[in-house]
Amino acid sequence: MSGADMRNHLRARRNPVSSRGRALPVSPLVARRHCGVRNDYSNGGVDRSDASDWRPPAFFRMKSSRPPSLINVAVIGAGAIGLDHLASFKQHPSARVVALAEVSPERGREAADRFNVPELVTDYRVLLGRDDIHVVSIALPNYLHAPVALAALKAGKHVMLDKPMATNARDAAKLVAEAKQRKRLLMVGQNIRFTPEVQTARKLVQDGVLGDVYHAKTAWVRRSGIPRIGSWFTQTKFAGGGCTYDIGVHALDRCLYLMGEFDAAAVSGQTYAQFGPRGRGDGSWGKSEIDPKRPFDVDDLSVALIKLKSGRTVLLEASWAAHQAEPDFNGTQLFGTEAGLVFPPLRLFRPGRHGYANELVTLDAPAVNPNRMVHFIDCLLGKAEPFVKPAESLAVQKILDAIYRSAKTGREVRLK
Repeated sequence: MSGADMRNHLRARRNPVSSRGRALPVSPLVARRHCGVRNDYSNGGVDRSDASDWRPPAFFRMKSSRPPSLINVAVIGAGAIGLDHLASFKQHPSARVVALAEVSPERGREAADRFNVPELVTDYRVLLGRDDIHVVSIALPNYLHAPVALAALKAGKHVMLDKPMATNARDAAKLVAEAKQRKRLLMVGQNIRFTPEVQTARKLVQDGVLGDVYHAKTAWVRRSGIPRIGSWFTQTKFAGGGCTYDIGVHALDRCLYLMGEFDAAAVSGQTYAQFGPRGRGDGSWGKSEIDPKRPFDVDDLSVALIKLKSGRTVLLEASWAAHQAEPDFNGTQLFGTEAGLVFPPLRLFRPGRHGYANELVTLDAPAVNPNRMVHFIDCLLGKAEPFVKPAESLAVQKILDAIYRSAKTGREVRLK
C-alpha cells in the first residue's frame, strides 16, 4: 500500500478515545440466542480445504436470464436469537422462511405472526422430512446444536448454526464430516467476524501494514451481563459452559480470523464463578424460562493463553460479570513488528514522521455482507464463498474444550 493510499485510508487523531469512526449499517443483533426445541434459546493461515469440496447445488445457481431461485428456510427456535434469524433472512429477496419450530406455543405463535411464517410446529423433526425445505437455521440452546444440526444434514439440508458449534469437539467433527460427505453447506454464524470493523482490520493485516503479527489480546467482558440467572444459559447440562461459550467464542473467533491462523498447539486456561452463584451480575438477554432453584454451575469469567502452532500467542478474556470501568468491552488488539492495532474504535499505532502516530482508521466498505444470513443465501446462489469455514469453527471448538480442560486440571493442554 503506497503512502498516498495509506493517507487516504487513515485519518490521524491526537485523541482517538474521543473520536468516532464512520458508522456503517450492520445486520441485526447476533450474540446469543433462545430455544425452539426445549427450554428456549434466547440464545478465518485460514484452512480452506473444507470449502473446496462444497459447491452450490445446480438448482440454486444464479442464471442471468432468470430471476433468482427461491430458497425455502425453516428456523428452529423462536427465542431472542431465533427472532434475529427470522429478521435477517427477510433481508434477502431469494430467501423465504416457510416454517418455524418452537416448543413454546405462545412464543412460536408470536414469532410466526410477527414475521408472517406460514407454518408453525412444535417438533422440528417434522420439517426435516419436507423436500421443499432447503435450509435449516438453528437457534437453540448449546446442547442441542450438534444433534439437531446432524439430523438436518442427514436429511439433506443446508445448515446455518449459531455458536458454539457444539459442546465438544468430537460432536463438532461429526458435523464437519457429514456436511463434507453430503456436500451441504454448514456455517457457524460468527456474526462478529462479519462487521466492517473486523473486515477492515483483516485487510490491514493482509496488506502487511502491521508487519508480522506475533501476539494478540482479545476480549468480550461485561460488568453485569449474565443472560438471566436461572435460564438454560447458567446450567451446564444445557449450555455446556458459561461466558466462554457465550461471548468468549466471539472474541476468540474474531482474533484467529484476523491473525489468519486457527490451529492451536497448547492452551492454558482458568475459569471463575464469583458473581452468578451469589445472584449478582444478572442481565436481561433472552426469552428463556427462569428457574431460580437451578444452581449456577457455569463460569462467569475466564482467561486463557493460547499458543498457536506457528508460535504466536493469543490472550483471551471473557466475562459476564466483573468489577470493571466499562459496562461492556468487546475488542481485540494485535501486536505486529511494524505496527499495532486495536478496536473499538479501529486505531493503528506506529512510528510516524513527527513521532509515534495514533491513527483512527476509516472503515472500508465490507467485502462480505455484514448480515450472515444474507451471506449464507448468497453462498447457496453461487454469489459468494463461505466466509466461515467448518474447519475453522471446529478448531475454535477444540480451543474452547482445552480451556475448560486446563481449568479443571490446572495444567496446560497440548493439542495435536
